[in-house]
Amino acid sequence: MSRTTRIERYRNIGIMAHIDAGKTTLTERILFFTGRIHTVGEVHDGATEMDWMEQEKKRGITITSAATTASWKPMRGPFAGHPHRINILDTPGHVDFTIEVERSLRVLDGAVAVFDASQGVEPQSETVWHQANRHGVPRIAFLNKMDKVGADFAMCVHSIRQRLDAHPVPVQLPIGAGPEFTGLIDLPRMRAFLFDGERGEPAEGQEIPAHLRAEAEALRLRLIEACAEVDGTVLQKYVEERLADITAEELERALRTGTLQRQLVPVLCGAAFKNKGVRMLLDGIINYLPAPSDLPAARGETPGTREPVTRAASDEEPLCALVFKLMHDKAVGSIVFLRVYSGTLRTGMAVLNTRQERRERVGRLMFMHANKREEVDEVHAGDICAALNLRGVRTGDTLCAPEAPVVLESLRFPEPVVQLAIEARSRAEQQKMEDGLTRLAAEDPSLRVEVDPETGQQLLSGMGELHLEIVVDRLRTEYGVEASVGQPRVAYRETPRQKVRQEYRHVRQTGGPGQFAHVVLEVAPAPRGSGLVFVDETHGGVIPKEFIPAIEKGVAGAMDRGVLAGYPMVDVEVHLVDGSTHVRDSTPQAFTMAGSLAFQEAARSAGVQLLEPMMDVEVTTPEEFLGDVLGDLSARRGRVRGMEGHGAVRNVSALVPMASLFGYVNSLRGRTQGRATASLRLATYEPVPDALQVSVLAARK
Repeated sequence: MSRTTRIERYRNIGIMAHIDAGKTTLTERILFFTGRIHTVGEVHDGATEMDWMEQEKKRGITITSAATTASWKPMRGPFAGHPHRINILDTPGHVDFTIEVERSLRVLDGAVAVFDASQGVEPQSETVWHQANRHGVPRIAFLNKMDKVGADFAMCVHSIRQRLDAHPVPVQLPIGAGPEFTGLIDLPRMRAFLFDGERGEPAEGQEIPAHLRAEAEALRLRLIEACAEVDGTVLQKYVEERLADITAEELERALRTGTLQRQLVPVLCGAAFKNKGVRMLLDGIINYLPAPSDLPAARGETPGTREPVTRAASDEEPLCALVFKLMHDKAVGSIVFLRVYSGTLRTGMAVLNTRQERRERVGRLMFMHANKREEVDEVHAGDICAALNLRGVRTGDTLCAPEAPVVLESLRFPEPVVQLAIEARSRAEQQKMEDGLTRLAAEDPSLRVEVDPETGQQLLSGMGELHLEIVVDRLRTEYGVEASVGQPRVAYRETPRQKVRQEYRHVRQTGGPGQFAHVVLEVAPAPRGSGLVFVDETHGGVIPKEFIPAIEKGVAGAMDRGVLAGYPMVDVEVHLVDGSTHVRDSTPQAFTMAGSLAFQEAARSAGVQLLEPMMDVEVTTPEEFLGDVLGDLSARRGRVRGMEGHGAVRNVSALVPMASLFGYVNSLRGRTQGRATASLRLATYEPVPDALQVSVLAARK
């Protein structure tokens, strides 16, 4: 089966924005106008096609990115009249689900950034915009909700310019705002399009209303100036002051060039809920965003040699595809989402997973429409699809032709910042919970599942409280597990305060063979991160060499159990300096016991200092909140180690006790209107202040 749509007519796009900006509503209208669906569902009714999970319907938010495909024939512009295939990923707006945006942007060619016209750039708008910058994704902006009270087109454009350090270029001017929003002015053509009918179709272009003529001409001049920066033809006519000779086609060609080079961001507007401006946005997606063939070839490495290799977006190239998402379906099992960068993938075809260095055989192939499936026999370069029967595949794996191996750059997974303890309410549910968590963690690389070796608690780590709340809810609804959750305790450590010398004789007589072991230890604090440093300094064979490992084993066991409050001891230097044996009663077991008890007595004599985990906290915040962020870190016993500035954003690095960081991420978001982000990772352990140690030990009892 040959390709049905030329790759030049593909558009792989994402819809991204802050929560409640109208992404999913816009996606529903796009599907409606393209004929993909015939009735429109609303987010507030829990009836949309793209938000299909029970948790999404109940909460009215997007939790997981949903894929779909539509077809559109532009009405205006350089591609007018030619049908195009649009592969769409609708991404979440909540920061807790940023992994869904991250992996979507990794495989997309372009994006539509949606803004609430009454709010401008909001916190998560900044986050996803910077993610798109990192992945080099060209964007257009859509100012949604122009029919909302308080909608302000000029404010939004200024907000994009100032807060995102972008170059927004309006290609439309709204006619009215709020309840008076009745149409759009097409600036390249200088024609007005008034909305007509329930579906919001614009009527044929007509004269611009007199009261908007001057504003439209001023904006068109700015459009020409922006296009002149990226297009020689427009520049020449601009320099020669032949502005009237600049055609709409020349401006749209220049806008496309500037967008693909990521120098310009075309700005369109509308009201998706009222069906206004959506068809013109579809034209903009085709006219301004890239086809796979417009972008540089995918870059990778040859396994083993790590030599650079490229794969152009062509069916003639060897197969190369990236796994960007997994989903478990009760009916068919694991569904693997792929972006095909080159070549053709067919059912039954053998492919190489270069991460595992093993071959896989592709089962069924399909295009996804949210949680619905359309089976196909083959997919081509530029396609975003799903496959079954790929076992052992993980997010970020590269699948390629066995005869032409390549490894693409994998995905970046954010470090979890919130952790809680979780346990099944009964033994019968324990295995079900473990199986469910394993599958959920495979789907979501930002979710970590581990067992605390000290407390035995099962720990769940994620991107925020909502993220973990959703996971617990999915355990209940999808796997039938009613789990109990709670906050884990801080994992303190113990260490000796000073150097001591301790002698210990272990003597036991029980009527039969006795036990005898005599050791002399010197115990002292060691540098951070040393663990246990054990040194044998005995001479003359006072303790036979075969007993030395037993003594070290006894010391290590005592350290694991702790001395003061049951926390493991770390960073200890132990010197075995003397001892003696009995010809019959000395055994390895006796010396293990002697080593353990000698160490415990030495540690008590030395005094035990609690150590607390110190987290390396990186905060990215707008400069206006810097004072609040620094003050809060100081109140949490944090020490600022450095600051860097990038435009209006400040990056703060601090060392903060883990005990002070429970709830920090949510507190930071509230303190900064949600505009600051933080990453946390373990840096080191440091002594707990004596006054605080007393309260920690009291709480431990």
